[in-house]
Order: sequence, then structure tokens, then C-alpha cells
Amino acid sequence: MVPIPWPASRDEVWQSNVPHTFLAMEKSDQHWMIVKGDKVNFPGGGTHFHDGADKYIASLGKMLRYPHGDLSNHGNIRTVLDVGCGVASFGAYLLPLDILAMSIAPNDVHENQIQFALERGIPSTLGVLATRRLPFPSESFDLAHCSRCRIDWLQRDGILLLEIDRLLRPGGLFAWSSPPAYRDDAENVQIWNEMSDLVKRMCWSVAAKEGQTVIWMKALTNDCYDARPENSKPPVCDPDDDPDAAWNLPMKACISVMDKRNALAPWPRRLITMPSRLQALGVTEEQYQKDKIAWRVRVQYYFKQLNSVVEKNTFRNVMDMKAHLGGFAAALKGKPVWVMNVVPVSDPNTLTVIYDRGLIGSLHDWCQAFSTYPRTYDLLHAWTIFSDIENQECSIEDLLLEMDRLLRPMGFVIIRDKSLLVDQIVSYITALHWDAWSLVMKAEPDGLSTGDNEKILFARKRLMKPDPDDIL
Repeated sequence: MVPIPWPASRDEVWQSNVPHTFLAMEKSDQHWMIVKGDKVNFPGGGTHFHDGADKYIASLGKMLRYPHGDLSNHGNIRTVLDVGCGVASFGAYLLPLDILAMSIAPNDVHENQIQFALERGIPSTLGVLATRRLPFPSESFDLAHCSRCRIDWLQRDGILLLEIDRLLRPGGLFAWSSPPAYRDDAENVQIWNEMSDLVKRMCWSVAAKEGQTVIWMKALTNDCYDARPENSKPPVCDPDDDPDAAWNLPMKACISVMDKRNALAPWPRRLITMPSRLQALGVTEEQYQKDKIAWRVRVQYYFKQLNSVVEKNTFRNVMDMKAHLGGFAAALKGKPVWVMNVVPVSDPNTLTVIYDRGLIGSLHDWCQAFSTYPRTYDLLHAWTIFSDIENQECSIEDLLLEMDRLLRPMGFVIIRDKSLLVDQIVSYITALHWDAWSLVMKAEPDGLSTGDNEKILFARKRLMKPDPDDIL
């Protein structure tokens, strides 16, 4: 079925689209989700916030003594990593605060939690803290969160917590809500003592603690590391180790030294302020401004063409398959959408800039499947992606099939590329069932064009219905 549109989808989805009821039975006393007829309802509960994610979020803001208990702290907390997110109710109730969470969870015994989250229209992706770095650059998140996520943070010299440290900005926070931190039995007291010792050696300090919740703060500068005794553990990472490199690389049990740069502006000013990490990419302020203007014009043009076929709240989950500096997503500000900004691993790692702008995204190799469930995005935007893979070990057909897997029924694709490639893709849209509506336009050259001979394909995927004669 066509998914329930946002914002209603936050609270209910069609059961037939996510036909997994185990979690509803397993967590029936914790209000994660409730099956009601042909729908699944989400009351906003969770293992550690029985009274609702909204009240739990407000309690974190009050613990930190932020004005009015607002966890965003006047826009200074914008990007959040929610580890072991369940059905992502924490991320859902952060959205009204203008806080954008990357919610991650594995496909585990509780089944397809991330599929529920994406069906609801909440930013999320399959992910697990194990042996490989998460596909995000260093210093990406203002806050990391783990609520009863059953992760053994002490294993392998604290390597998993050191991965969180890599991802947190200077002064970033880690909120850990977990009963073992404060129970009185000897085993859990020992866990708490060892956890406290580990974070102290990592130069984290306690920002707040209350009941079963503690919030630690990462150091603001490298002074603490410099003052530690020689041969301290965890060690500081080798200077040659690039903390922003995060595609298919092993985690390391070491502390990533922070770069010295200006603090980020609060949201929403963060979106338009030139990020300092642009300099490392060799991008000038003039180029940055030109990119912003070009994407503003392009997005206006895109929606002008789509206006005749889209209704209110047609789009919620959007993916930009080659995000560059995040200009496409930035131009969508004000629309009720979230954007997964994907930076291909064959391109310069501009994901650093995207996170500095207060957006979220992931590194990815488009010769591989993206880490998500089928039918999870309403709109896919592909700018010169097909040109990029011409010399790689995958084909246009491979990528089109992956895009079809990602695309929801009645979802849209916008493909801008060389004319010959777009013409070739057009020949496949009937076979892909992307022929509910389509349009091909000659692209007007602009400051980002790769040449004068570009086209734009707009296409809509059909909702496939079984033939009654085929049903036994």
C-alpha cells in the first residue's frame, strides 16, 4: 500500500507494509507499538521512557539546565546519533525541536525496527557498532544517545565508546540511560565504576546525572590529552590516521585528536554559514556561494515540473545520491522532508561539510546495496551518478535495480546526467514500472553543469497490484 503521509505516519502505519508483530508482543508493556486492526500505532514509548519519548527528551534538557528544558539549547544541538534506536520514537520526538537524529539499529531478534522507523518517515538506517567504523566522518554529531541499548561499552579496551568519541564534536554529549549504571548489586556497580574510569581516561566529564541516566561531555580541546601520563590508555591515534575516513575501515581503540577550528553556528544559521572544513577540500567561499545559488534554482525548477502530479506531503523520505556540499538538501529547507545525503566513496569526502551544515548523511559505494530495507524512500535524486559508475565494476542496470528497491510505490526519481545516458535510462522505465508518469527535459546549463548536453528525467513508480485472476 502507499504509505500513510507525514505527519500522520509518525503515529501510525499500515500493518501490511511492515507485517512484523513480534515487537508489539515483546514490548507490549513498554508502549513501543500497538497493532490495531490493519494499522500499527506508535504511542511514543520505549524501554526507558514508558511515559513517552517527549517527556524523556524534556527530562534530558532539564538535567542539562537548558532554558525551558529545550534539548536543542537554542539550536546548539542539531545532529544526534541514536544508537540502538528501536522504532526511532526518540528521533521522532526530536524533530519538533529542529533536532535531526540519525537513528541506527541492526536487524536483530526484534526484527525490522528500522523498517518501522522509515515507514513512519523518521531518519534512520541499518547500522551496528561492531568492528567497522560507522560510515560517518569525525565530529559529526552534537549528541549521541543510548537508551538501554545493551551494548557492552567496556569490551575490547572500550573500542565502541571510542567510536562514539570519534563521531562527537568537541564539547559533544553522550546520554546513557541504563539501569546497570546505578543498581546496587555488585556486578552492576563494578560496570559503572569501570565505565566511569574509561570515560575519565578519554577526557570526558559528567555534565549531568540523575537516577538511571548520565550525560557525559567530550573535552572541548586537546589539553587534557596532552596532560595525560605517557603510555596512557586509550592511546591517542597515530597522526597519519584520518578520523574522517569511514568506509569499510576497522574501528581503532584510540582517541582521535580534535582539529582546531571555530565552533559551529547554532541552527538554522549553521545551514548557510560557510563551514571551516571546506578549506581542507579546497573549496572557496565563492564556489560555496555559487553552489548554494545553483541548487536553489535547480530545486525550484524541479518542483515546478512536479507540481502537476504531486499532492501535499507526497515526499517525506528523500535521498540525494550524490550530495556534494549538501546544496540539494539545503534548498529543501522549509519543506516537511528529511534528506539522506549520500557521498559516493569515489568522490572527495564532503560529508564533513554536510554534517557541519546541520544535515545528515552517509558514505556509500553505489556498486553495492544501500543499508536499508526495500521501499523506504519517496524521492531519489541522482545527479551524474550514472556518469560516475561508467568506469566502475557495476552497470547502469545494477544501479537502476537498486534504486527501484529503495523507491516506495508511487515514489519519484529525478535523474540529471548526460543526454545519452538519460536516453538509455528512459528505455528501461517501462520494465522498471516507473511509468506512472514521466517527463524528460533538456537541462539548462549552470555553474555546476558538466557540459551543455545534459537532460533531466522525472519518473514515477507505479503501485503494483495483483491481478485478481492470479490470486488462488
